[in-house]
Amino acid sequence: MDEHSQAPSPDRADIAVCRALLRQHARSFHAASMLLPRSVRDPASVLYGFCRIADDAVDAPQQGVDRHAAVASLRDRLARAYAGAPRGTAIDRALAAVVARHGIPRLLPERLLEGLEWDADGRRYETLDDLFDYASRVAGAVGAMMALLMGVRSAAGLARACDLGVAMQLSNIARDVAEDAGMGRIYLPLAWLREAGIDPDRWLAQPTHSAALESVVRRLLARAEELYARAAAGVSALPLACRPGINAARLLYAAIGQQVARDVPQSLSRRTVVSTRRRLFLLARAVASPWPAARELHAPVLAANEAMVRSASIEPASQAHGVVFIVDLFTRLEQRDHGARRLPARGALR
Repeated sequence: MDEHSQAPSPDRADIAVCRALLRQHARSFHAASMLLPRSVRDPASVLYGFCRIADDAVDAPQQGVDRHAAVASLRDRLARAYAGAPRGTAIDRALAAVVARHGIPRLLPERLLEGLEWDADGRRYETLDDLFDYASRVAGAVGAMMALLMGVRSAAGLARACDLGVAMQLSNIARDVAEDAGMGRIYLPLAWLREAGIDPDRWLAQPTHSAALESVVRRLLARAEELYARAAAGVSALPLACRPGINAARLLYAAIGQQVARDVPQSLSRRTVVSTRRRLFLLARAVASPWPAARELHAPVLAANEAMVRSASIEPASQAHGVVFIVDLFTRLEQRDHGARRLPARGALR
């Protein structure tokens, strides 16, 4: 038994607080998570709790606290958790236990906080590779952490976990074009917009639907689909007990992008929602369908994810704990929406 497996588990009461956050803010996925064994749900819920408070702190900081100060506070909380001296909250205590027990390199949550800082900066992304750098931080990092909870330490397995995280973030961006524009935000690659004949600044000042914009959104969704296909290989390599829940996460979030593509231009004027019937069908399919082929398990690592994969794959494996992959990421992305759920829109696509 290695040093990580000897670390104490999070307190049951602290886990209950994290589970309550999941139940309150992501009820549909809370139900889907019940497909997973309890040993999976508990540490995933802890990481969800930390991601949730981090998103909330930066998207809607407390009165008198600016967004950069909120990021600095989160970094202090993370440092204390890794030092084994967490703040006295349920989430902080549970996080300290989880990162110690599962040997999660500090680089991974630090990358997440860096992505949140980019949001605070109001960054825009010129190229797809630039957007990958952002998506790698706010979503790929979480995917890598989830993979470690299940004991995945191979570079190939971690790369596919990051692929799924990035794919989910691209779907999220495509879905939220109108809401982001209403808050003065734009995440689509600026170079792609210019290639389509759209001046980003002029469009953001008066966001309108057009065939050109539609082409950019479809282009982004096509790249997301490529990454979902690569991520399927990672699902096929998971322990059997974990595959239904993880496959459900992959299918459910891919369905968001597919629905956006079907609904264009309507999806660019209102938020796309996958119907309850469709969600139930995909949950059933995730349980009953054959597992995806693993032919792309060893596809190249995205450059944006290389440092995280390298850091996590050299860590010693924890043999005794967990079978978690990306499920919690689906929940976090479902709730994140770039802060659109909290801030009043200043405009909408017309």
